[in-house]
Amino acid sequence: MKKNNNTILNLIGLRCPEPIMVIRKTLRKMKKNEKILVVADDPSTKRDIPNFCYFMEHQLVEHEIKIKPYRYLLKKGL
Repeated sequence: MKKNNNTILNLIGLRCPEPIMVIRKTLRKMKKNEKILVVADDPSTKRDIPNFCYFMEHQLVEHEIKIKPYRYLLKKGL
């Protein structure tokens, strides 16, 4: 996964539903098209983050979920 000047959100140790709650709160403060790199170790994020992006109209640009910690690059949508 490429490293850019993204906001990095370390959610290691948090369990469902906390990662999504923190991501949502962080994205609210960001401008459209800004990116955030999420690092998490909760297996439920593999399901929850793509669903969250779909329903909230954000873009899941990249994800690496083969080994922990999982990494997700999100781009703020609406």
